[in-house]
Amino acid sequence: MQEKKIEIKGVDPIELLGVNNYNLSIIKRYFPNLKISSRGDMLHVVGEEHEIHSFESKISQLISSIKKYGSLTESRIDNMMLEDPMEILSEEGSEVIVHGVRGNKIKARTFNQRKLVDAINNKDMVFAVGPAGTGKTYTAVACAVRALKNKQVRRIILTRPAVEAGENLGFLPGDLKDKLDPYMMPLYDALRDMIPPERLAEFIELGVIEIAPLAFMRGRTLDNAFVILDEGQNATINQMKMFLTRMGMNANFVITGDISQIDLPYKQTSGLVFALDRLNGIDDIGVIRLNQNDVIRHKIVKQIILAFEDEEKNKEKKNEKV
Repeated sequence: MQEKKIEIKGVDPIELLGVNNYNLSIIKRYFPNLKISSRGDMLHVVGEEHEIHSFESKISQLISSIKKYGSLTESRIDNMMLEDPMEILSEEGSEVIVHGVRGNKIKARTFNQRKLVDAINNKDMVFAVGPAGTGKTYTAVACAVRALKNKQVRRIILTRPAVEAGENLGFLPGDLKDKLDPYMMPLYDALRDMIPPERLAEFIELGVIEIAPLAFMRGRTLDNAFVILDEGQNATINQMKMFLTRMGMNANFVITGDISQIDLPYKQTSGLVFALDRLNGIDDIGVIRLNQNDVIRHKIVKQIILAFEDEEKNKEKKNEKV
């Protein structure tokens, strides 16, 4: 066990630690094995050397954040505790992808989302892989809307595998469109943030924006289009091959997916996993891997993802021992 005193320099200790040490109580949750106490501008820490070093590094980052932004919010503490300091982009430093409805500025909000935008700008085909909430689909749709507005493409095509994730499609009410629309809802939601409702309805009616299940892509050549395959982990190998070979002239393809949430039947290989393995290294194909540091939903989503990842790692270790 090690013991260290850390002096708070350059900021008011209350700005860092919070009134009645409220901020410090949040920070302590991320270092359960350390004994941490404060007095004035001094922190007293007891624990393993590597954990003390990590704690000291995070305190330094928080102090830098206060100096830059003038205050420290609970959300920013959670972000900085869970992620690399380079992962979050400042509002000023991130370029606007597209202006959404009501003048909303849609930007890449993390370092990896910025990498995704850059890859889409420079590659004709991009795979974006990561857990739920990392902005894969939203960022890709924003890039598609930008390309349409700038007349770089003539249409947007958004598609998903209609995989029955625990529900039987046949028992759902309505016609085929009614049955499939719930699968496409995340795509509709993203578009509604970026295109006014009347304009969006017009684009869909005219076929400028097409939202369809993956099976509808068969036999087509997709020219002058920005094409997004969402939930790519639920495409079979044959479906993935079919989709990727639809690529025509002046086309951008983006394939998003989360390989931890495969809903295909047991022992059926995901087309996304297969493609990532076999297409790795082709110069004109970009692969961006997002992680829990890119999650921009409620703060507990990051913790949920980490908990599930830890459980998967424990299962793998047990299987290795058997």
